[in-house]
Amino acid sequence: MSDGTPQGYTTEDGRRIGGVLMEMKNITLRFGGVKAITDISFDIREGEIRAIIGPNGAGKSSMLNVISGFYVPQEGEVWFRGRRRGPMKPYQVARLGIARTFQNIALFDGMSVLDNIMTGRLTMMKSGLLSQAMWWGGAQREETLHREKVEKIVDFLEIQNIRKTPVGRLPYGLKKRVELARALAAEPRLLLLDEPMAGMNVEEKEDMSRFILDVNDEFGTTIALIEHDMGVVMDLSDRVVVMDYGKKIGDGTPDEVRNNQEVIDAYLGVAHD
Repeated sequence: MSDGTPQGYTTEDGRRIGGVLMEMKNITLRFGGVKAITDISFDIREGEIRAIIGPNGAGKSSMLNVISGFYVPQEGEVWFRGRRRGPMKPYQVARLGIARTFQNIALFDGMSVLDNIMTGRLTMMKSGLLSQAMWWGGAQREETLHREKVEKIVDFLEIQNIRKTPVGRLPYGLKKRVELARALAAEPRLLLLDEPMAGMNVEEKEDMSRFILDVNDEFGTTIALIEHDMGVVMDLSDRVVVMDYGKKIGDGTPDEVRNNQEVIDAYLGVAHD
């Protein structure tokens, strides 16, 4: 294991974390002559909330793009569920069980909340374009089943009252929640969250934090997230990996990271008691 922790562990609140779901092995990513990531290794384990933090320009988003399959590193290996993962197209990554949200919200403003969330289930739909257009037989039954799944997510995230509202009319915090709903609609085994609290007020952050914990607890979904709010990171995360200038400078529990002198010097500024 990348940090020496035995296979699986139990958290302070009694949750059992399983074995390695994804492992990044000696990842190096270059853009021309610039190294965005330099020889970084860490793992993400079944059922945990894993945070990736660091100053602006540290390479966090590049790492999330490697995890999601959008970037292919020049050096190193990505392993998922015990198998080495090669280059993949986005729909193949989704079918593998990986879904994500984005730092800049990527929704269809003219479509309703419900229809936006339904797009998260596209890779699971088996009926052809013609039968879907005619909406009969198997296509009708399939869409009804998918809508039932989506409605459960709508209830779970407490957005029933906006389900038919065009996304473009929603305030920022609710748009973030809809994007989370769309990712959950894909039934991911690994959920990637790129700055889920960015731009939110205190109340919105509290709501999103609660939903992230509930997704992890009730669905058993493994979560990896990038987040700048250190209060959120320390409260939500089981383990934290810290990047600075494309290199890993810390990896461990929130307490271990907040007391790591290299992390304090590079990022946190002062130790947090």
